[in-house]
Amino acid sequence: MPENRSGPTLPPNSEKSSRKGAWKTLGIFFALIGPGIITSNVDNDAGGITTYSLAGSEFGLTLLWTLIPITVALIIIQEMCARMGVVSGKGLSDLIRERFGAKATFYLMIALFFTNLGNTISEFAGVAASLEIFGVSKYLSVPVSAFFVWWLVVKGSYKSVEKVFLVACLFYVSYIISGFMAKPDWGEIRTQFFTPILRFEPEFLTMAVGVVGTTIAPWMQFYLQSSVVDKGLKAEDYQYARMDVIFGSVIVNVVAFFIILLCAVTIFKAGIRIETAEEAALALQPLAGKYCTWLFAFGLLNASLFAASILPLSTAYTICEAFGWESSLNRKFGEAPQFYGLYSLMIFLGMAVILFPDVPLISIMFYSQVINGALLPFVLIFMIILVNDRRIMGNYTNGWVLNLISYLTIIVLIFLSGAMLYTSLR
Repeated sequence: MPENRSGPTLPPNSEKSSRKGAWKTLGIFFALIGPGIITSNVDNDAGGITTYSLAGSEFGLTLLWTLIPITVALIIIQEMCARMGVVSGKGLSDLIRERFGAKATFYLMIALFFTNLGNTISEFAGVAASLEIFGVSKYLSVPVSAFFVWWLVVKGSYKSVEKVFLVACLFYVSYIISGFMAKPDWGEIRTQFFTPILRFEPEFLTMAVGVVGTTIAPWMQFYLQSSVVDKGLKAEDYQYARMDVIFGSVIVNVVAFFIILLCAVTIFKAGIRIETAEEAALALQPLAGKYCTWLFAFGLLNASLFAASILPLSTAYTICEAFGWESSLNRKFGEAPQFYGLYSLMIFLGMAVILFPDVPLISIMFYSQVINGALLPFVLIFMIILVNDRRIMGNYTNGWVLNLISYLTIIVLIFLSGAMLYTSLR
């Protein structure tokens, strides 16, 4: 008889149980995902899309390689936040207040409030810019959008809001499609992607810090940990929270990759100078076709509305936790007035600034990302101290490899920020 080379087979019941176990694990994963994917994708907001568009249109493919270390750093940083959330059951600002005191927390909250306000303004600028491409005035689009995102969060629960946010994540595929429509030279892109280039010029360093700041922003760490807690995830859910973070961190940088690529192979090669994501979308029409422009504009609108909901929400979570106020989407307005009041204030201010004429939107959008990059090392220092505190984390503290990469990330960010400041002053 011929030898059976197919290997041992599972008994029918064992095979059935194995399939059931796999489906059960997948079902649990989809039930528990959300915070990691949402947090990462929101970071491809109007300011982020503007920064990536400028990176590609001004420097071609030379900054593409930075997305490799950024992805690794983002996974590690977000994983620490998710781990602190499931183990401690507390938000990051709550832990910072308990560990470092009210004074340090107060100054950090002030810095975060103004940085997040700049980011929120940029989201409504993105809404206005994207819909102006389709002929809609900002005096109509911005108030309607502001009311929509306010109503969505104030009238919803955590579960309902999360479902809407997860659907919004799907529309980022428009940038990937736009990238393929430009018909790039994949051989050249592969070479540039794996060839690190660093130029000690003020513009290049500012852009590098901006790319880091828009991909790994301070607000993300606070929002992720708060949403993990608000979702009710526990230590036994840690493996699913970690998978959620990894998946989200990879997807967000794939989208960033295609935005830089698209602007590099079209606008940069054509020698066109742009200053905003709206100009990038319009510049694509003669270079890659009107459908590419529409997809880019639609992606900008989706990203702006998405982030205009999340950034004020992140600010409300962060500040309320820091001062011990009630903070949860599962509470009503009357039960958490400070939480919803801060959320409403951020949306109102962000909307109002955009409606003023002659506001320097590009400066607000770009430099808010640079400030993100400069503020991030200080937030990471707080995080590393907290995640290594056994009184908080028990057996879930960092290993030496994670600590090494985290400290290297802080050193690189401080170096880039310092080099940017030094070369700019010179």
